[in-house]
Amino acid sequence: MASFRDKFRGLLQHPYEPLFLPKENGRLVYELSEKFLTDRYKPIFNNLSNRFSGGAATGPASASADTPVATRITFNDIPEPDLKFAEEIPRRGGFSLFIPRHREIAARLMQMFLEQPSADALADLAGYAKDRLNGPLYQYALSAALLHRPDTQDVPVPSFLHIFPDQFIDPAVFPRMLEEGRAVLDANRMAIDIPMNYTASDRVPDQRMAYFREDIGVNLHHWHWHLVYPGDGPMSVVRKDRRGELFYYMHQQMIARHQIERFANGLGRVVPYSNLREPVAEPYYPKIIRSANNRTYPARYRNMVLEDVDRPEDQLVVRISDVEQQLQRVVAAIDAGFVTTAGGAQTPLDNFRGIDILGDIVESSALSVNRTLYGDTHNSGHILLSFIHDPRGEYLESFGVMGDVTTAMRDPIFYRWHTYVDNIFQRHKARFAPYTAADLGNPGVNIINFETELDRQGSVKNLLLTFWQRSQVDLGAGLDFGPEGNAFVTFTHLQHAAFNYRFQIAVNGAARDATIRIFLAPKKDERGVALSFEEQRRYAIEMDTFRVNLRSGVNNLIRRSANSSVTIPYERTFRNVAQSNLGDAGFRFCGCGWPSHMLVPKGDFIGVEYDLFAMVSNFARDRVDPLFDERVGCNDAHSFCGLRDRTYPDARNMGFPFDRRIPNNIRSFADFVAPYQNMKVTKVTVRFTNTVVART
Repeated sequence: MASFRDKFRGLLQHPYEPLFLPKENGRLVYELSEKFLTDRYKPIFNNLSNRFSGGAATGPASASADTPVATRITFNDIPEPDLKFAEEIPRRGGFSLFIPRHREIAARLMQMFLEQPSADALADLAGYAKDRLNGPLYQYALSAALLHRPDTQDVPVPSFLHIFPDQFIDPAVFPRMLEEGRAVLDANRMAIDIPMNYTASDRVPDQRMAYFREDIGVNLHHWHWHLVYPGDGPMSVVRKDRRGELFYYMHQQMIARHQIERFANGLGRVVPYSNLREPVAEPYYPKIIRSANNRTYPARYRNMVLEDVDRPEDQLVVRISDVEQQLQRVVAAIDAGFVTTAGGAQTPLDNFRGIDILGDIVESSALSVNRTLYGDTHNSGHILLSFIHDPRGEYLESFGVMGDVTTAMRDPIFYRWHTYVDNIFQRHKARFAPYTAADLGNPGVNIINFETELDRQGSVKNLLLTFWQRSQVDLGAGLDFGPEGNAFVTFTHLQHAAFNYRFQIAVNGAARDATIRIFLAPKKDERGVALSFEEQRRYAIEMDTFRVNLRSGVNNLIRRSANSSVTIPYERTFRNVAQSNLGDAGFRFCGCGWPSHMLVPKGDFIGVEYDLFAMVSNFARDRVDPLFDERVGCNDAHSFCGLRDRTYPDARNMGFPFDRRIPNNIRSFADFVAPYQNMKVTKVTVRFTNTVVART
């Protein structure tokens, strides 16, 4: 007997394929009543019913005696819901979380899904809506509802890669995938290789960064973070602990990682896009399509200039002068030390809550204390840049990659715009005095030794290795009207050799809990010139944060790189719902996290030196109750994604101890750690080998 979980399986694949078509090689069949069909198919209801709702599994798999009996799904009879509000977004048009009207519609649809009295009722409504609504809108709202409902804990949600592969990979592979699928039986199909660096030639300097900007896992992380932390929707979904601060910190860490990679590739500092009247020097030719209408994401040519966006079809008006004024108001609020709420009250931007309030204002989320006054600055920047090619819709072009959370990180301008946004947050952070000895110290704790070693015998200390890895993923669930069964592609991405951190920590006194914090910071820029400590602090990337119990005396600890509090493993980043264990809810909130294969920066052939910093902080000042176990559920990427339905598990400011300016007399890491036995810095080298290793 089919369960409500089975109902959702077909709703989360083949986004533009009618629901009555058999799924999963005929192993999943929806027997739809006439009410569930769209107007196109109602007149031929009987014909469709005979063709697709008949006996056993259909398609190539039915010829095999080993094929399981098809799971047959029926929906309960429901009153026809009013979906006219959602149909404002054309079914085969673009959907953007940066467009205010689109966010409003998505929030209302999400609310509609959340209000259903049971998971079974939700499946009925979702089944009715699937073939009527815009694909990305529907998948976003349904995925967010499934993630946040308590009764859909065990419904696996696929990544957008498996639903909309066109937003992540070179479209040139699709004809080859369709050919392979039509001509070759499922068991004998070969994987189609996605080329690296297909968007520009090596003559373009920034193409050295394509492995980072266009990495599938990196872009999936950005999508999934915004799925877990939607900016609009029911307050029960939007209002999460320290949400605004996490918006600041997660994006700050992404641009810091990007900058570190630039240095290793001989590229300079990112220039903030702080003047909206300035031509955008960087061109970008995305070379990806929207499967909804088979149109390409528009290119941006060199030195294009922003214009006011006025697109009535999207109910969208964004004026550059308004955004400039809103940005000035945000900066004035930071300098004054308070923001003005919609009711006219003054809310202080203090040390701890201030960054959270500011994050919600700048994004801006529904939690902004005054959207009318401070506007929609971050999102408006994305809109202006994403419509730079057709700001008035005169040429019927949709938004570019900057208008979509699944594609924005591909574009070099994303990092210029977010560097400017981060500078606004840093202006706020600069208001606070440096951390004191009481903040940083941990009396009685001494890090005697701190080093890394590869997870193999006889490895060299403090040497990390990176290389290319070829991995494989099945995109069959995202190929509408294509062959049934598997459709594998291979792609090449950065990877690092597994390694361990080794600590020797002495405790003078009683046993105690402590928090170990590990950061990696660049030592030199692209010219080999030493960075100031202030620059190192800004570019420091979090590698891991975890709690330990230290006994009295000497403690010898080993921490595996795979356990990082920042990352999730490959299997969760690229999980496919059609292949998943339906009893395993591991993908859901756990799908949020930086991809593990991008934990370590690439380095270069000779070896790039970094400062690796470790701190054992005072757990009495870190503690958040109730305590959590990182080994349970999906708690392992909490640094970037927090914990589901719980407070953020660290009482310190995110990025501590590098989120604040440092005293003028501190010129190096050595100066910073010298007064504190609970800190240690060691030099590590990251060496890149230009070889490709297949994932086993």
